[in-house]
Amino acid sequence: MTKYKMIYQDLLDKIKSGDIPANTYLPGEYELMKLYDASRDTIRKALNLLLQNGYIQKEKGKGSLVLDNTKIDFPVSGVMSFKELRKNMPGEVKTIVHVFDYSPVPVQLKKELYIDEGNIYHIERIREIDGEKIILDIDYLNASVIPNLTVEHAQNSLYEYIENKLGLKISFARKEITVIKATAEEKKLLDMNEYDLLVCVKSYTYLEDATLFQYTLSKHRPDKFRFVDFARRTE
Repeated sequence: MTKYKMIYQDLLDKIKSGDIPANTYLPGEYELMKLYDASRDTIRKALNLLLQNGYIQKEKGKGSLVLDNTKIDFPVSGVMSFKELRKNMPGEVKTIVHVFDYSPVPVQLKKELYIDEGNIYHIERIREIDGEKIILDIDYLNASVIPNLTVEHAQNSLYEYIENKLGLKISFARKEITVIKATAEEKKLLDMNEYDLLVCVKSYTYLEDATLFQYTLSKHRPDKFRFVDFARRTE
């Protein structure tokens, strides 16, 4: 392991353990150079890695602020792909495609997708953050609207494929948030630890012409997320 990665890992361990608390500043570059017997360039590489992975924020004239990473901000009102969301998530993020299926629409999903017949894609993806499997995304997509999906698209970004390859415009979504009891299968798929409940975000997502193309159940381990929104008072 290179020296800057060793310094990065040591600082990261101290942040995660609370030895360096959230909302405090790391020692300055010169102090870190003395502490680790390292050059300024090596220290800056370590700090940049912390910055890129979402553990610190650089503030001009003040230094490197340690961010609170006990909970990940999850915007409720936006329509964003997980690939877009992960830019603001701390740590290493990995997507595991657990299910990828193409089949006739089952009876129980006809109402959810507003279709009487045709084929759908059923995709299940596990999101792993810093080695912990904490999100299960279950997507059902109308295959007549979103054709030719592949596992590679699911692994990368469905929305990127829909907008950049198919040339369709994703416009809005209707969302419902509930707390549900985790099933035995979900407990096997996710690292639930002592938790027995999941926060479920149910979404119906539409194109610009108001065509419903996706029904999603996104299930989150409750200790890891903070669901945020912007609200404006209206008369």
